[in-house]
Amino acid sequence: MSESIINALVHLFSIVSNFSDATISDKAREIVLNFLQKQLNTKQTKEYIKLFDNYLDFYQRGDQKSTSEKGRKRGALSAVKVLKICKQINENLHQRDKFIVLLRLIEFVNEDDIINESELDFILTVAQSFNISETEFIQIKSLVTNDIASIEEKENILIISSVDAVSDSDGAWFDANRPYRDDEFKYLKNENLDGQIIILRIKSDEMYFFNYLGDSALYLQGHNIKPNTGYVLDHGSIIKSPKISPIYYSDIVGKFLQSATKTKIRLKADNIDFRFKNSKNGIQNFSFSEESGQMIGIMGGSGVGKSTLLSVLNGKILLNSGKVTINGYNLNTDKEELKGVIGYVPQDDLLIEELSVYQNLYYNALLCFSHFTKEQIITSVEKVLQNLDLFDIRQLKVGSPLKKYISGGQRKRLNIALELIREPTILFIDEPTSGLSSTDSEMVMLLLRQQATKGKLVIVNIHQPSSDIYKLFDKLWVMDKHGYIIYKGNPIDAITYFKKIVEHINAEENECPVCGNVNPEQILDIVESKVIDEHGKFTRIRKKTSKEWYEISKELLPPLEVELPRAEKMPKNQFSIPSLEKQFKIFVIRNVLSKLTNTQYLLINFLEGPILAFILAYFTKFMIDGEYIFAENKNLPVYLFMSIVVSLFIGLTVSAQEIIKDRKILERESFLELSHFSYINSKVAVLFLMSAIQAFSFVIVGNYILEIEGMLLSYWLILFATSALSNLIGLNISSALNSVVNIYILIPFIIVPQLLLGGAMVSFDDLHENVTSKKYVPFIGDLMVSRWAYEALAVEQFRNNKFEKIFFNDEKEKSRNVYKSAYWISGLKTRLSRLEMLVKKEKTIGIEQQIQFINNEIDKISKSMAIKEIPMSNVAGINNLDIFSESVADVKVYLDSIKKVFNLLATKAGDKKDAKFVELVNNIGKDAAFKLKEDNYNKSLADIVLNKMQLKKIIEFDGELIQKKDPVFMEATSNIGRAQFYSSEKKILG
Repeated sequence: MSESIINALVHLFSIVSNFSDATISDKAREIVLNFLQKQLNTKQTKEYIKLFDNYLDFYQRGDQKSTSEKGRKRGALSAVKVLKICKQINENLHQRDKFIVLLRLIEFVNEDDIINESELDFILTVAQSFNISETEFIQIKSLVTNDIASIEEKENILIISSVDAVSDSDGAWFDANRPYRDDEFKYLKNENLDGQIIILRIKSDEMYFFNYLGDSALYLQGHNIKPNTGYVLDHGSIIKSPKISPIYYSDIVGKFLQSATKTKIRLKADNIDFRFKNSKNGIQNFSFSEESGQMIGIMGGSGVGKSTLLSVLNGKILLNSGKVTINGYNLNTDKEELKGVIGYVPQDDLLIEELSVYQNLYYNALLCFSHFTKEQIITSVEKVLQNLDLFDIRQLKVGSPLKKYISGGQRKRLNIALELIREPTILFIDEPTSGLSSTDSEMVMLLLRQQATKGKLVIVNIHQPSSDIYKLFDKLWVMDKHGYIIYKGNPIDAITYFKKIVEHINAEENECPVCGNVNPEQILDIVESKVIDEHGKFTRIRKKTSKEWYEISKELLPPLEVELPRAEKMPKNQFSIPSLEKQFKIFVIRNVLSKLTNTQYLLINFLEGPILAFILAYFTKFMIDGEYIFAENKNLPVYLFMSIVVSLFIGLTVSAQEIIKDRKILERESFLELSHFSYINSKVAVLFLMSAIQAFSFVIVGNYILEIEGMLLSYWLILFATSALSNLIGLNISSALNSVVNIYILIPFIIVPQLLLGGAMVSFDDLHENVTSKKYVPFIGDLMVSRWAYEALAVEQFRNNKFEKIFFNDEKEKSRNVYKSAYWISGLKTRLSRLEMLVKKEKTIGIEQQIQFINNEIDKISKSMAIKEIPMSNVAGINNLDIFSESVADVKVYLDSIKKVFNLLATKAGDKKDAKFVELVNNIGKDAAFKLKEDNYNKSLADIVLNKMQLKKIIEFDGELIQKKDPVFMEATSNIGRAQFYSSEKKILG
C-alpha cells in the first residue's frame, strides 16, 4: 500500500474516531494499530501510530466546547475537515486508491458491527468527495457489512463456493435473504471450499473486492486471508489453500465477462507445426484452446520464434501441418467468415510519419468502414483517441522515431489504435513494450488489459516484462529454442513450475513475501541455465535442451481436452472494405497530405526543376560578341540531351522510396486485404502530377533563358513522359529492393546506360560491332528512354519550329529524291560495274551475291509510286551469261530513266519551297523572315539531325544500301517501329 493512502487513512481515521467518546477512540487506536502492523514494518508502524495520536489529540483539543455546542458543531467542523482532506487526496490519489481508502474507512467504522448516523454521514461525505457514486458506495458498504442481498445490481456479485449455486439448505444467511433466485448472482464452484468468497466488481474502475465468509486458512499472494475483511484482487492474484484448487484472477474476471460478452470467441490450434525451409527453426507441435476475455503473454529469449508464432496464428504464415480455427472456422480456408476478426500490431511502426495523429487514424478508418458516413468516422476516431489518451495530441505530426513529435509510448498506442478502431475480437501484438520506458510500457499494457476486459482475446509477444506487467497476463506461454512451447498456464504458477523442476530452494515461493513483486526473469534464467565445468566456469552447454523442457511439459502439464469441431456463431463487426475506386481516392488524398506536410520535401522537389533548368540553360547559352542568337547556339543539342537526363534523374529520385518506405504499412494493408492495385495507382497518379509540375517549371525556365519559342507544350509533353516513365521504373525498383541504400546504389546502373546509349554522346554506328546496327538504331538503343526522348526533342525542335515547319515537307520530298538520284542510283551503278568486272574475269565467287543485291535494290525502288509508268528493266537477264551484256545495258537505261524522274521531283520540291519562302518574304518582309529563322532554326541541331558531319551518305551493309544522309527526312522501312536515329517517321503495322 502506498504512503499516500496510509497518510490519508490515518488522517481520516483520526477524524472518525473522534465522533464518539474516549472509550471508542481507544478502541479505534487499537484498530489502527492492528491495521498498520499488517501493512508496515515495526519502525514505520510506530511512526504512523504516533502520527495518528497527534491528529487525534489535535482534533480533540479543537473540540473543547460546551456539551451543547459539542454535539451540534462537531459534525459540521468534522465535515469541513473531511472535505478539506479529501480535496487534497483527490489531487494525489488515483480513483482506484480512493476506493481502497473508502473500503478501509467503512471497515473501520463497522468494527463494532454498527454504523451510526454520524459515521454513515462521514463515510458518505468521503465517498461523494471522491466522486464515488452512491450505487458503488452502497455496494462496498454491503460487502463489508455482509448485506449483499441489498445490492440491486446482482450482476456485480460473484459467489465462490463448493457448490454451483445455493440451494434451500445452504445456510441461515441465504435463508434470511430469500426470495432472491439462485441465478441472480454469479457462481463459481470450487471443491472443498469451506464457506463462501463474495466477489464485488466495481464496474466504473474495473476493480474487484472480496470478502471471505468461512473458517479455512486461505492465502492471497502468500498472505493469510482474514475472514470478514475486505481485500483487493489485483491483476495476477491467486487465492490458494492446501484444500482447494487455486482461484485465479482470470477465472474471476472471466465469470463476469461471460454475461457481458454476447458472442464468445474461441481460438483453437490442433497440432500446429511449421518449419522454415532447410531449418529446424519454426513452431514445434503445439495445441491450445483459448477464449475471449483473456490476455495471454508469449515469453521467451530472442530468436525462439515468438514473432513466428504470432504470424502463424494470424494467418500470415501457412502451416506445414495442423490447423488453427476460430469458432470452428479454419483460419486459412474460411477467410470470408473471419474477415475483420483478427487484428495484428507488429513491432515496427505502421504510421505515416508526415501525417498527424488524427490523420493517421482517420484515413485508416476510411479504409475499414466503407458504409460509415463522414460523421460516424469522425466520431469513431475521436472516441478511440480519447480512450487511448491521444486526443490532446491529435493535431501533432507523428514524425519519425529519430525526429520525434510524440513520445514512444504515444506512438505505440497510436499503432494499437489503428487496429482497435475496427474492433477486432482477437488482437495479436508483437513486442508492444520494445524501446519504451517503464511508465510507457505499463500504460500500453494496461490499455491491452482493458481490451481483454472488454471481451477481446489479446495475445502479446513480450521479452522481459516487469513484475506489474507480468501480473496483467491471464495466461503465459513460454517458448524455447527451435519453437518449442515448454509451458502454458497461469503466469504466477509458472515460476513455481520451473523452480520445482530444477529443485530450487523455496520452490513454492513465487513472489517476494515483503513487496509482493515477482521476478519473471527467473523463468528464462532457469530454462537457459548452463552446465558448470570442473573449473567452476559456465560452459555453453545447457542443463536441459529445449526438447527436454518440451517433453517435461507434456508429462506435467494437463493435456488439451479433445473437442469435436463445430462452427459457432461469429461476433458481428463493422469492418467493410471500400470499393477499388474509393480506396484509390483515399490513398491519393493520404499520399498528397503526407507530402504537403513535408516542407523540405516540397521545396527540394519543386525547386529542383527550375534551378537545374537555370543552370543548364545559363551555361549552355552560347553568345557571339555578347549577343545571343538562337540559330548560332551550338550548345542547344547538349541542353536538349541534358534536359532528358535531368527528367530521368528527377523521376527516379522522387519515386525510388515511395513503396519501400511504406513496406510495413503495405504488409498491414495486405493483411486487411486492401487493394494493392488501388495503392499502386494512387502512387502513380500522385507521382505523375508531381512530374508534370516539375517538367512544366523546368521548361518554363529553360525555354525562357534560351529563347526557345513556340515549343512549351511539346517540350513539356516529352519531358513529362520521360519523368513519368522514370517514375514507373523508380516504383518498380522501390518495390523490388529491400533497402533504400540498395536503391540509390542501383540508380547509377540505370542512368549511366541512358547516357551512353541515348545517341547524343556516342553515335550508334560507333558502338561495339556486336550490338550495333547500320540500318536501324541498335536494339539495345531502342530499350533506352533517353534515346526516344532525345530524338523526340531534337526532331520536334527541328521539324516544328515556327520557321522550319513551313518548309519541312518540301525539304523532305527534295531530300528523298536527291538521295535516290545522287546516291542510291550511283551506288547501284557501282555494283553493276563490279558485277561486270567479275563476269569479264570469269570469277564465279561473288557473282551470285552481286546479282541478288542488285535484284533486291531494284525491287525496292520499283515499288515507288513515282515510277510506276516506267517499264521494268530486264533485271532477270543478268542471271543468264548469254544475254548478260544486253541485260546490264537495260538496267543502266532503266536507272538513268528513273534518275531523271527523281531529279524532276527534287526540282519540283525545291521550287515549291522557294515559292513558300518568297511568299513569306512578301508577307512579313525579308528582314523579318531572316529574323524568324534566326529565332527558331538552330544550325547545330540541323547539322545533327541532317547528319552533315557524316562523310559517307550511303553505305553497304548486310546485302543492301543504307542511307546515312538526312535521317530526319528518311522514309520508314520497318513495320515494327524501327528506324534510323532522328527519323521523323515511324511505321507500326503499316
